[in-house]
Amino acid sequence: MTRHFDIAILGGGLNGAALALALARGPHDVVLIEPNPPTEPTDDWDNRVYAFSPGNVDWLTSLGGWAPEVGEPRARAVHAMRIAGDDDGRLTFDAIDAGLPELAWIAENGRLQWRLWRVLEQSSGVRLARAAAESVAWDTGPGPVRHRLRLADGDHFSASLLIGADGAHSWLRGQAGIDIDSEDYRHIGVVANFEVEQPHRGTAFQWFRADGVLAWLPLPGRRVSMVWSTPPEHADELRALAPEALAERVAAAGGHRLGGFRLITPAAGFPLIRRRARAWVRPGLALIGDAAHTVHPLAGQGVNLGFRDSRLLADLLAGGGDPGEIGRLTAYAARRTEDVASMQFTTGALKKLFARGDSLSRTLRNLGMNLTDRLDPVNQALAHHAIL
Repeated sequence: MTRHFDIAILGGGLNGAALALALARGPHDVVLIEPNPPTEPTDDWDNRVYAFSPGNVDWLTSLGGWAPEVGEPRARAVHAMRIAGDDDGRLTFDAIDAGLPELAWIAENGRLQWRLWRVLEQSSGVRLARAAAESVAWDTGPGPVRHRLRLADGDHFSASLLIGADGAHSWLRGQAGIDIDSEDYRHIGVVANFEVEQPHRGTAFQWFRADGVLAWLPLPGRRVSMVWSTPPEHADELRALAPEALAERVAAAGGHRLGGFRLITPAAGFPLIRRRARAWVRPGLALIGDAAHTVHPLAGQGVNLGFRDSRLLADLLAGGGDPGEIGRLTAYAARRTEDVASMQFTTGALKKLFARGDSLSRTLRNLGMNLTDRLDPVNQALAHHAIL
């Protein structure tokens, strides 16, 4: 027997889970399909750490997913960011100067996803299907669409709108035959967490170096999360180091700004690739988050772009009606494309600019950083854009 839902979301990561919670308050019947739901986290730290904009934190709080009163997720506010070029360039963002309570929040992926799922399990507005989708039959007939899904556990669903929230290698995008434009940055993002000797006071640090882009993100207590975007050979070297040697390498690369380091999570790495789906919507189909786009992490905006997808799509669907109607979905894609294209261009251009080793490029990019740092209106405008 096939049960019909107005909306079926494939992928229960941060974006899919948050969107399901937002839609649970609306007029549509929703099913969230995720074969690997999160398990209760341990006290160990997750090296999958993201920067969350205040606007997205406010949205997650309204959904019940961000709940500081119960300590979920473990999060630290970023009050300042210090960026250093590869010569004498300096750029500082400060929440106080911009008239903001904070610039961002840093939190672990796993604990936030687990919290979102706990709230979903208590919601009557979403059915949770813990099985993989095996096949989809696309409805191409006239009138409102009813795409059909078969799951690995034998369940069958039909839906007026399928939402692909299933990541950069989206199964649903592939089933729809949607191609992607991509660019391999030929960098690996090496991540690890450390205890540090000196307090970071909510400051994030970033260095543009000859061997890539190094960032330290503040975690609760005297802890930081490192992201080092670097060529594959250097990434392999970093991951092969003993814990003590890696801790010293990372501390030294940042000029020992926070004293000595001690590794608390093993180093991991992931390839950095810019992707953008050539189509984000079709009748009865929408892509969000990494299924639609990925960006270089140097601006810390990947997860925030995805949440802004979910926020807009939830708003557009809140009025009811046929959720798969192409006009409304086209409006979603049109409004989100500019934001994503702008971030992809900016992060890609910065990566390429700092990859050039000639003296003229080095002089110009460091001069540009110093000029931006001295122009308060420009500095504050950049900070305000990042909080959305």
